[in-house]
Amino acid sequence: MFLTTTPLPFAPLWELFFNNTPKYLYNIYIHADPSFNYTTPPFRGVFARRVISSKPTRRHSPTLIAAARRLLSRALLDDASNYMFALLSPSCIPLHSFKFTYRILIKSKKSFIEILKDEPGAYERWAARGEEVMEPEVKFEDFRIGSQFWVLKRKHARTVARDRRLWSKFKLPCLSPDTCYPEEHYFPTLLRKADPQGCVPATLTHVDWRGGYGGHPRTYFEEEVGPEMIRALRKAKPRYGTEGSNASDWSGSVRRRRDPFLFARKFSPECVGPLMDMANDIILRD
Repeated sequence: MFLTTTPLPFAPLWELFFNNTPKYLYNIYIHADPSFNYTTPPFRGVFARRVISSKPTRRHSPTLIAAARRLLSRALLDDASNYMFALLSPSCIPLHSFKFTYRILIKSKKSFIEILKDEPGAYERWAARGEEVMEPEVKFEDFRIGSQFWVLKRKHARTVARDRRLWSKFKLPCLSPDTCYPEEHYFPTLLRKADPQGCVPATLTHVDWRGGYGGHPRTYFEEEVGPEMIRALRKAKPRYGTEGSNASDWSGSVRRRRDPFLFARKFSPECVGPLMDMANDIILRD
């Protein structure tokens, strides 16, 4: 599921990713902001006719939550065999072949969603709509933070699509955009309350916050993209939260996990050249 405001800059790489894969093993859904003036190249190939009914999205607002919920609802209704639902951005790339990615996801009985507690600035984020506005549906002790990008199993996709209780709070406008990132709060808070044991509290989309600024992670540029980068991203280990009915037991099980990153962001559009040059020999070869 791609959440985008532009034609996908890495569509050629994703075309290779899906190349020669039976169509019944995957479905593609695109939420494309209709307020953007789409120019060439249009969505084509595996992306042809995959844009769902979409609405404008805006940072620091609940529109990004609404778009992801719209994608999940469409995917749930479209195909009853859809089992795992991966949310991706236009700056995301695959780190492995489709076969490797499919095998990791389809064998999992859990969703992968970062669920972090006691993060810096958590109270300010919780109170972004006003003091105690989130209560009683979302008490501060139940508030969680995590990556916007996750992979949910069907049970949890249905939980998100059906939710009205928490959505009634998270869709309220923020008083200060500097502390308002609803898409990083709603999904981890909802699923931590609904089924913490059914989630691996980590994202499978690698991102580098060490060089981030203004709420954005580091952007990779054309001159630094190469085989060693891909290998390094593959070797990195996700950051795990410590959610579950017994935090100490869950922490122990997390230490034993070796979940690989399957995707990575944030790549500038100019990276498509070097990525395509090594797609078959490096990225899509496991």
